[in-house]
Amino acid sequence: MNRPQRIAVIGSGIAGLAAAWLLAREHEVTLYEANDYFGGHTHTVDVTLEGITAPVDTGFLVHNDLTYPNLIALFRHLGVQTHETSMSFSVGIKKHGIEWAGNNLDTVFCQRRNLFNPRFLGMLKDILRFNRNASAYLIEADENGCTLGHLLDRHAYGSAMREWYLLPMTAAIWSCSTQASLDFPAATFLRFCLNHCLLQINERPIWKTVREGARDYVNRMLPAIDQTHLRCPVRAVRRTPQGVVVQSVKGVEQYDQVVMACHAPVSLKLLDCNEEEARILGAFRTEPNHAVLHTDSLQLPARRKAWAAWNYRLAAQQSAAVPVTVSYLINALQPVPWQQPVIVTLNPYEAIAEHAVLAQFDYAHPIMDAAAIAAQCELPRIQGKDRVWFCGAWQGYGFHEDGLKSALRVARDFGIAPPWEAVYE
Repeated sequence: MNRPQRIAVIGSGIAGLAAAWLLAREHEVTLYEANDYFGGHTHTVDVTLEGITAPVDTGFLVHNDLTYPNLIALFRHLGVQTHETSMSFSVGIKKHGIEWAGNNLDTVFCQRRNLFNPRFLGMLKDILRFNRNASAYLIEADENGCTLGHLLDRHAYGSAMREWYLLPMTAAIWSCSTQASLDFPAATFLRFCLNHCLLQINERPIWKTVREGARDYVNRMLPAIDQTHLRCPVRAVRRTPQGVVVQSVKGVEQYDQVVMACHAPVSLKLLDCNEEEARILGAFRTEPNHAVLHTDSLQLPARRKAWAAWNYRLAAQQSAAVPVTVSYLINALQPVPWQQPVIVTLNPYEAIAEHAVLAQFDYAHPIMDAAAIAAQCELPRIQGKDRVWFCGAWQGYGFHEDGLKSALRVARDFGIAPPWEAVYE
């Protein structure tokens, strides 16, 4: 790959944007984006309240210095300013009349009756036991490949700990249903939580948001890319003896290489896959999530003391297969100038007051089940074959750092390194 090549990148989330930004250093790159904005899950919108306009992030929100080394390095290189934030978490289970938040003992027992509730106290005891044994459980889960649900069964964890803590936390982190949480590979869950220090009280990483909204880094990267096509859905990607043909709403273009930086099911739909590509990409699934940006505080816990940055809620009659309902309190996450609560709610199960709705969006998040984890190990079999490359957060845990790492690996295979000491795995 010595001569400059024409490369198409399909999708402008963190993976596609980073891949295009890196490859454009030595090649002629065209970036395709179906939406009316660049950035994928990095989606910042301007909100005007109380006569003041400020940026609000509705997708990608937080990162930290410990487990996002490449993203931190990218922000530093671009001059992106960040702001320390809160990662507090609350749980509301309507069926059981339970509400609590993990900020401190006062918020844990914001319902004072729980001081005398055997199930609630049992949950706290189980949480401490789980956290204490997590490292041993990881060794066990690596050996037997069990799901999170099976691990909880094997070690006799009570229903309160599952329903009022662990499954809500898992569902909120991965934007999935509680049933999907039970089916989660235990080893993947434990490794992620241990790496992110989520199962300990002390020495947790400092979480941050982007001060001017996450679109700031997107806007700083786009000018380095030769051509960008917005509102330009790709219809098909076909390989020919001469290269790769990309058919989009703008017409047909031929390239030397293509980077599929979209969700695996989208790549499977667009690409003329061979049998092996279809088998591996077919193992990955996504879950749709509807996001509402609004100011309706009824989506938050009933007790203001229980308000947190992340607020999980479960309806009285909600099925375990129903997508997660979680509300992000933007005032606790970003340095916004308003006193009025500004909230992003995923999959609200109760109607939000119409006058309070500011915007609505639809996202898709990867489902990290056993099939997906197994297929990740097979990705090298199809990577770069016949001029087609794949990247995306679905190649890791599903988060921003994972998407960036996948782009760095593609660029590495083209002989291109980032302007920092990259962490590839």
